[in-house]
Amino acid sequence: MLRKTISTIVILLLIAVLLVSGWFIYYKFDLGPSKVQVADDVMVERITDIGKLELVKYSMKDVLERKELRYFFPDQRVLFIAVGEVAGCIDLRKVKKEDIIRNGSDSVTIYLPEPEICYVRLDHKRSKVYDISGAWLPGDTQNLVEGIYQLAEQRLLKNAQEMNVLGKTKENASIIFKPMIENITGAKINIAFR
Repeated sequence: MLRKTISTIVILLLIAVLLVSGWFIYYKFDLGPSKVQVADDVMVERITDIGKLELVKYSMKDVLERKELRYFFPDQRVLFIAVGEVAGCIDLRKVKKEDIIRNGSDSVTIYLPEPEICYVRLDHKRSKVYDISGAWLPGDTQNLVEGIYQLAEQRLLKNAQEMNVLGKTKENASIIFKPMIENITGAKINIAFR
């Protein structure tokens, strides 16, 4: 009986020592969930002065199908839904002192540069390739997809030009920019383009 009690005490002490040792090792060596350390060194590559006043943005969706016709092999075809945006703006950095003419005491004429397209952006997250057929090699698929993305950007630009994005930019210069300058100066503003 004494032997049984001693062996039970030894086993309990051994279990207690193992538990304490395990707990110590767990916290000392941090065997819990791993910690993530991120080192971040930002280097400014370029600083660009932006003086462009964005006056209109067209958000567009276009369905494109591109086929590459072949004589001996099946035709390659890709069906693509392009989602993107095109913005029209006026570059205010091009406005010089000579472009601002005071007409009497209460009127100012500002000659703005012609509107331009600021950017054409294809939204890669919302654009989608729906179907690719006739591409037998992985390189063919990659070339088809790259080609359709380039075509989509060109089509977005062409569609924006057909929808007169630059005309809408001119119109918005009078609707948005003119009242803002009138409120700042307290004078009547005339907007013209050169």
